[in-house]
Amino acid sequence: MAKTIMVALGGNAIKAADDKGTAEEQLANVYKTSRELVKLIKAGYKLVVTHGNGPQVGNLLIQQEEGKSMVPDMPLDVVGAMTQGQLGYMFEQALENILAEEDLHIPVVAIVNQDVVSADDPGFKDPTKPIGPFFTKAEAEALATEKPDWVIKQVKPESIEKRFRRVVASPIPIDNTEIDVIRKLIDSGCIVIASGGGGIPVVRDEHGLHGTAAVIDKDLAGAKLAELIKADIFLILTDVDHAKLNYGKPNEMNVGEIRVDEMKRLAEGGDFLKGSMGPKVNACIKFVENGGNRAIITSLDRACEAITEGYGTQIVG
Repeated sequence: MAKTIMVALGGNAIKAADDKGTAEEQLANVYKTSRELVKLIKAGYKLVVTHGNGPQVGNLLIQQEEGKSMVPDMPLDVVGAMTQGQLGYMFEQALENILAEEDLHIPVVAIVNQDVVSADDPGFKDPTKPIGPFFTKAEAEALATEKPDWVIKQVKPESIEKRFRRVVASPIPIDNTEIDVIRKLIDSGCIVIASGGGGIPVVRDEHGLHGTAAVIDKDLAGAKLAELIKADIFLILTDVDHAKLNYGKPNEMNVGEIRVDEMKRLAEGGDFLKGSMGPKVNACIKFVENGGNRAIITSLDRACEAITEGYGTQIVG
């Protein structure tokens, strides 16, 4: 039986750092990413794909805020759903076209997917999820005055000029509401794109499900989905080929294969930044601790090497 890989794609898979973020740019990046994913499919693996939406949801919120004098603005959960549909469509189309070029007849489906969070999650009191564009220190200070309702934090090392971003609440996902449908789609042979942007955040009470103002970290949502579908491998593809100790410093060092208990010790010691590598490492730890065989962090262009040759950061039980 073919092994299942749960793939979580970082923002660079959709929007490069120097892109403006046009539809044409994003679609071109999605095609490039999808060609790497098809290599894994050709190698005999079944794929379930999730993706971030930080740049897109932040940019769309700016459009909402700027246009609200003319049309009603949408709340954060609805904006998350809008970007989930946008990016799911792009990946669905790109994968379908590339698979057809390769004469591979595999159905692809992107679903509108909700993830349940707790209304009491401490993430609502301490926003950590970066969204939208990066800012310099001067830009961040100006925005703090212009937009007092924004929370802006440093998410990259001091050595990087544009190291500040707007952050929003990022509660931990505890369930995936469409999991039964997702399992059926996987079992039927589909490539499934799910939990996009971390899933649409909802809380459950005696009256049912309700959207909430947050953006769930896509790596944590991907780890939860990987656990629920019993994926063999959880693969996070980002813009670096390894998780790194002392990131951005002269003594920077790659993390290769490592046992989950040792990786947890490093994470608890603050070796990985909260707004960037931290959530990826924590997601991998959760997946392996909850029964997963292997979690991997590497760059998009090294995905096949990571699976077949052990490249990248490999976290094992």
